[in-house]
Amino acid sequence: MCGIIGVFNNKNAAELATLGLFAEQHRGQESCGMAINDGTTIRLRKKMGLVKEVFNPRKLDFLKGNIAIGHVRYPTRGFSNIYNTQPFVVETLSGPSYALTCNGDIVNYDEIRKVLESKGVYFASLNEGELILKYIVYQVEKEGKFIVDAIHKLMKYVKGAYSTILATKKELYIFRDPYAFRPMSFGKLKDGTVVAASESCALDILNPEWQKEIEPAEIIVVNKNGIKQIKEDPNQFRETNNNKHCIFEHVYFSRPDSFIFGENVYKVRIKIGTYLAEGDKINPDVVIPVPDSSNFIALGYAKKKEVPFEFGLIRNHYVGRTFIEPEQTIRDESVYQKFNVLPNFFDGKKVVLVDDSIVRGTTIKKLVKLIKKAGAKEVHLRIGSPPTMFSCFYGIDTPTRSELIASSKKIEEIRRFVGSDTLQYLPIKNLKKTVSKPQDYCYACFDGKYPVR
Repeated sequence: MCGIIGVFNNKNAAELATLGLFAEQHRGQESCGMAINDGTTIRLRKKMGLVKEVFNPRKLDFLKGNIAIGHVRYPTRGFSNIYNTQPFVVETLSGPSYALTCNGDIVNYDEIRKVLESKGVYFASLNEGELILKYIVYQVEKEGKFIVDAIHKLMKYVKGAYSTILATKKELYIFRDPYAFRPMSFGKLKDGTVVAASESCALDILNPEWQKEIEPAEIIVVNKNGIKQIKEDPNQFRETNNNKHCIFEHVYFSRPDSFIFGENVYKVRIKIGTYLAEGDKINPDVVIPVPDSSNFIALGYAKKKEVPFEFGLIRNHYVGRTFIEPEQTIRDESVYQKFNVLPNFFDGKKVVLVDDSIVRGTTIKKLVKLIKKAGAKEVHLRIGSPPTMFSCFYGIDTPTRSELIASSKKIEEIRRFVGSDTLQYLPIKNLKKTVSKPQDYCYACFDGKYPVR
């Protein structure tokens, strides 16, 4: 899971892109990068680390231009190193330069890469962003296609998830895969600046006059003449007649103040908590979330049960999200750095602990132990999604099935492993009730029904 940003026609493009990337920092803390275009040269800066570290005011002074695209990354395809950091840039002998950033993953990456390599295309990384960029550049520079036609050919043959921004020296191309797996919006500021981002919260900070979500298979072309929206029937590029938005964006990844897939994220999470509480026979003294992604799920649960909602776990916000740390040892260490309990809060209490999901089970096991050690009489674990039993191939770095605890253990076995008194998941039928168009979502990580193979 990654976050992207694009800015067109603003002399302070790098500064605006930095603000947008900072708003999307939750989508990846491993590395970040930016390509800035002054009309003559595309400058590239990317580095391991956080946005505020990599793009401080001193560095921004050297990144001048009116077009900028940026990226925050956590690794899906490719190792955790600078070579797999986005954006990617291609400069051609004939003069044109291209820069690209994307969020997603490519299912037939190996196949497409072998085809390009057989034609003399060189790859410096294992990242899907480089593949998408070099596929388009090859079609334009070697096959003589227009960029829009090259993107349409990409949509036909390159399978997977990709919300993408492509920059040339004079234009910006913003497009989304035919299934619209990942969120993506664009808008316009009062001064005419066009902006695009993975999540609407990144645009909100820039105060646009208007913003809207990019449709499946839609291409937005932005240049000196304005904005051109190229809409095609997405069904000509896909195997199903429905969108396949990632439901996990609502469960965990997106910020609650974002509007994605036609839904307010916080409202969906309130509904998740409400359905999670329905029929639950436990009558707790208090409901607490695993902050922060579970806050609204726990709030919905507490409202439905009419019991107190409290923050018994305190989170250190200067530690990244443990789910998206690349190494297990780092995840384990981060749990203790990231969470602490309120003194004397849990003494003798029957607690419902709400989390959004269980992936490996190691983090929640440590939290249950921490709460019981703090004096809780009972800890009842409630999960705002079904058991995660299958890996994702569309941009979420869920591990191999052997590492997913729900793929090999039954719910009672998981309960014993994490140490809670009871454990309940949200049934998939109820998860589908939390969104207005459930048929337009992908649930493959829960049911193994992959829309693209």
